[in-house]
Amino acid sequence: MNLYLQTLGYTANIVAPIFFILFLGYLLRRSQLIDDAFVATGSKLVFIITLPALVFMSIARMDFHAVFNPRQLGYVMTGILITFGLIWWLAARWIKAPEDIGVFVQGAFRSNYGIIGLAVSFNLFGDAGLAQASLLLALVIPLFNILSILCLSIPMQRSESMKLSATLLEILKNPLILAVLFALPISWFGIQLPELVTKTGTYFANLTLPLALLTIGASLNLKSLHDTSAMAFWATALKLVILPVILTFGAWLYGFDGEELAILMVLFGCPTAAASFVMARAMGGNAQLAANIVLTTTLGSVLTLSAGIYLLRLIGMI
Repeated sequence: MNLYLQTLGYTANIVAPIFFILFLGYLLRRSQLIDDAFVATGSKLVFIITLPALVFMSIARMDFHAVFNPRQLGYVMTGILITFGLIWWLAARWIKAPEDIGVFVQGAFRSNYGIIGLAVSFNLFGDAGLAQASLLLALVIPLFNILSILCLSIPMQRSESMKLSATLLEILKNPLILAVLFALPISWFGIQLPELVTKTGTYFANLTLPLALLTIGASLNLKSLHDTSAMAFWATALKLVILPVILTFGAWLYGFDGEELAILMVLFGCPTAAASFVMARAMGGNAQLAANIVLTTTLGSVLTLSAGIYLLRLIGMI
């Protein structure tokens, strides 16, 4: 029990600040210190500048060759693609509104690995865990974004002839994917960035989480949480319990253990990424549903991530 309480407190220390910034955004909006124009501008700034800066800096500064693990990368890609397809298939048969389908699918599969995942991996395994997590981040960022663009754009398009060209254009224009494409060669060749670029990029990267969370908090309201409660509940259950259990157990059966297994559990069990709200808003999806899923998964992850880490420690995996 003491081990579980220690793990719970450790996870809460990572996740609680995220919740508090969300709550602050809610209070600032209700007190009219920030308004809808701020939310729109802030979301756009995160999507176009600060989040790509965070992605670029995380990948460009990692040692690609030291942490490259094709077996782990292959399992992650396969697991995400299969679960993404199954979730979309189920959502399309349950949810009627096209602006809700993609938001639900994205909320159920897209992890906040760039923020919470890196922090948890570093606290568990130090620099070695951070390096391994950064390589996974280089894979999941373009994968998450391509899949998110697909599930957000296709249900909203009425003309079949527009689907392929419009979707491909959205993928090619996505700032996060461009950030990955620019960062990977720098990591691959071990290029040292100039100090001016590093400092400037870090300043922008550090803006990402507080600004994104303030805009999400400002978009929350109790009525919307009630109206979308069923979809938010099932997205949260899939994101925090069903998928992590299935995929982590599958990873163990596949032969992963120790640090590799723990990092995979963290990847699959992280709450929904704050970027999902930013992308849903930018692409015409149900932004309030996206905000609600971010809120419920963030709160729930305190318990579920703690339970996962505790169980891995209990059976001697970490």
